[in-house]
Amino acid sequence: MTPLPDLLPEPAMLAKAETLTEALPYLQRYAGSTFVIKYGGHAMGDPELAKSFASDIVLLKMVGINPVVVHGGGPQIGQMLKRLGVESRFVDGLRVTDAETAHIAEMVLAGSINKEIVGWIGQAGGRAVGLSGKDARMVIAEKVSRSEPDKHQGIERHVDLGFVGEPKHVDRSILDQLSASGVIPVVAPIAIGEDGHTYNINADTMAGAIAAALGAARLFLLTDVAGVLDKDKNLLSDLVPADVERLKADGTISGGMIPKMETCVTAIEGGVDAAVILDGRIRHAMLLEIFTRQGAGTLVRAAPPQD
Repeated sequence: MTPLPDLLPEPAMLAKAETLTEALPYLQRYAGSTFVIKYGGHAMGDPELAKSFASDIVLLKMVGINPVVVHGGGPQIGQMLKRLGVESRFVDGLRVTDAETAHIAEMVLAGSINKEIVGWIGQAGGRAVGLSGKDARMVIAEKVSRSEPDKHQGIERHVDLGFVGEPKHVDRSILDQLSASGVIPVVAPIAIGEDGHTYNINADTMAGAIAAALGAARLFLLTDVAGVLDKDKNLLSDLVPADVERLKADGTISGGMIPKMETCVTAIEGGVDAAVILDGRIRHAMLLEIFTRQGAGTLVRAAPPQD
């Protein structure tokens, strides 16, 4: 008879088994739920990270979660505009978009980027369909209005951003049909307005509106930072809207993190259970956030967790 010690598994094997055991309650909790994932940042331009992201999305689908991917593409749009000799101007992080720029943005977002992500998911063994907010009139946009200070006159001056929009209405039916048929929707942030014009929409804003319309269990915003850091550079892992307002007021949340956190709060107010800021440059960060006790980013929810 073989001695018992020789039958014991290797520590690495035990660790893998314990990881699966730890994931079990989360698999049970989220089975049948919808997750909306905004995919963007530098992770989208790294082929290895793109493959890892695609495999994670396919895994979610295989364990009974319905992922909906909404992607950005600002750097790629910028590169194409530069290649074509078209100058860009930004107001509050939004690109001023004339008719030519809108056409180029749609070509990049709904064309090359969208189909590239669909291809990655297909290679990972999943079934994905690429679409934009224009398809089946899924998203109706309205024109964004912004103002900026006039230094000479000391007043706020209206700025026409052109064909930059925000979601006015989301019809979830096409997304429901795709998810129910085992397909992963991949959505480009382009939509049509009631005026018939095509509008470019910030991908975070698009993802938040879709998550609210779907009553998603989670909204994930994959970025190039770990999440919200306090003044000592420590990760803040669990926040409520009141915390977000306080951290904005004292300058802890600043710059480009402000609109991301505002998107999270708006999504929660719209019915999303929780929203998470994650570093998309970390392999499997989304899985760590979903299926482990420690998590991996900054989670925003309506109320503190109950002990």
